[in-house]
Amino acid sequence: MGEDYSRKKMKRLEDLPGVGSATAEKFSESGFDTLESVATATTHELAGAANIGTQTATKIIRSAREAANMGYEKATDLMERRKLVGRISTGSGSLDEMLGGGVETQAITEFFGEFGTGKTQLAHQLSANVQLPPGEGGLEGGVVYIDTENTFRPERISQMAEAVGLDPKGALENIFVARASTTDHQMLLAEKAGEMARDDGVKLLVVDALMSIFRTEYVGRGALAERQQKLGRHLSTLHKLAEGHNLAVLVTNHVMSNPGVFFGDPTKPIGGHVLGHAATGRVYIRKSRKNTRKAKLVDHPSQPPSTVKFKITGEGIRD
Repeated sequence: MGEDYSRKKMKRLEDLPGVGSATAEKFSESGFDTLESVATATTHELAGAANIGTQTATKIIRSAREAANMGYEKATDLMERRKLVGRISTGSGSLDEMLGGGVETQAITEFFGEFGTGKTQLAHQLSANVQLPPGEGGLEGGVVYIDTENTFRPERISQMAEAVGLDPKGALENIFVARASTTDHQMLLAEKAGEMARDDGVKLLVVDALMSIFRTEYVGRGALAERQQKLGRHLSTLHKLAEGHNLAVLVTNHVMSNPGVFFGDPTKPIGGHVLGHAATGRVYIRKSRKNTRKAKLVDHPSQPPSTVKFKITGEGIRD
């Protein structure tokens, strides 16, 4: 009884010993806005976020870990949660099969490739398809779409929605779009998606493109460590949303050329190891002939690496 009460009582940062409203506000401004984010922070990160001593930061982290109840769970409990995983069709049967049935909930799926390979087209198609009934490749859910490059096109959604039998206007009503202007704004929009997932039945969160603003704001090797640290916090938020609300997170990403590669494809996704380890499934898209694209499954926890082809047509993504 006492243990349950203390957990209920300590749901806010202000309830932690040594954390007042002013300190809690400073934590939130730096991205540490939940008990879990404080519990998993390093002493130096927390101390720097609120200008407090390292000893105080250590005590706060210890209290947050106790309050957040971050312990082990049985694999059987995890198995029960996995039974709730839903899958959204991409519009291409072969691409769905490669992904194990489609883009899944409780996970982050990354589509990366050069400009014009169809990443945004896939994001649009999934935004339409997620609204279909489960038996038709959807989850009857809404969409939160974070647009960082001004590439969201409602008229394209209308085309794709009509092609799969949805009312175009109704499909657009179920998509909540925001244009991110800075990395802080992008992170804030992701955090707000939690409320919308709870209140508006959101089943898909799209970030198109994930690294675009990070790349612009943090230039040069000197800024790389800070960028990756911030990116790590953003990805942690996306993971919590995916798992906590049983929704699918789709991120698109650019590539860069690796001059050290002399044989094979020299391109690699930006974001480094932080993104590489955070993404549950990674798909590399390349141009082929005409409107055909090649999709290569680079990494997935339950699917073997493979390559398939799909087309981008007027109606959307197809085999």
